[in-house]
Amino acid sequence: MRISDALASMRPFFSFEFFPPKDEEGSRQLLETISALQPLRPAFVSITYGAGGSTRALTVALAKKIQQEIGLTVVAHVTCVGATRAELRELFDDLARAGIENVLALRGDPPKGAEEFVAPPGGFNHATELIAMLRRNYDFCIGAACYPEKHPEAASMDDDLAHLKEKVEAGADFLVSQLFFDNDSFFAFQRRVRESGISAPMLPGLMPITNFEQIKRFVAMCGASIPPKLRVEMETRKGDAAAVEALGVAFASMQAVALLQSGVPGIHFYTLNKSPATRAIVSSLLAASAWRPAFARTVAP
Repeated sequence: MRISDALASMRPFFSFEFFPPKDEEGSRQLLETISALQPLRPAFVSITYGAGGSTRALTVALAKKIQQEIGLTVVAHVTCVGATRAELRELFDDLARAGIENVLALRGDPPKGAEEFVAPPGGFNHATELIAMLRRNYDFCIGAACYPEKHPEAASMDDDLAHLKEKVEAGADFLVSQLFFDNDSFFAFQRRVRESGISAPMLPGLMPITNFEQIKRFVAMCGASIPPKLRVEMETRKGDAAAVEALGVAFASMQAVALLQSGVPGIHFYTLNKSPATRAIVSSLLAASAWRPAFARTVAP
């Protein structure tokens, strides 16, 4: 199914992101993890590239297996890193032949050891160029990234918003946000996006905290922030992995309820290839019908 069609017809809308493992055993375990999430009826699962585009072949192979063997809709991540335009065309031809209808088009992070992104000879400099090529030459449903707290390389929020508008005008059909832990930041960003004239559906991205030290590294790289109260509560649980995960699941659940009740079309979960936390959150949301607005309470006369 095309993501644009799913967004128009599915409520609630949940999706899960995974990254390709490094070996065959890891791939087998990942397929088992994804199969375990199938009863939650995800609208799609997405498969990332490794750092610097290092797992391009695995991304394509996993996308095929998930869609053809498990039967879930797949969004394949594709970046501009380390590939010429001709090589990317070959990749997109392969995805199209496999029946993959959806891609998330990204510039990508600089390869390991590089301080800044440099386009390879014959490659693309920006996600906007990649999106425009896809729109001209293929029939994919195209997703793009957005950053509620600004892309780390953007000069300002206005500059970042201008780049986002370029991506949508080039052909992006839907947007997936970078992870965030402060819903107010997302709501403020959402208002600015809509006021700028961007109407593409936007999925907020949540990452349940299961390892706080790992999350601190992630936010340092992507420019997200951790609310002070959450940071304090996490630090007090240092050394107790179960307590950290329990708080992470509870916090992400509260985020998701507030987001869904505000009217967002759905939630995209960054799973880190682990299903228990995500399964717990989505199962509770479904059980509570948490995407429905809270009913106003009435007092009997």
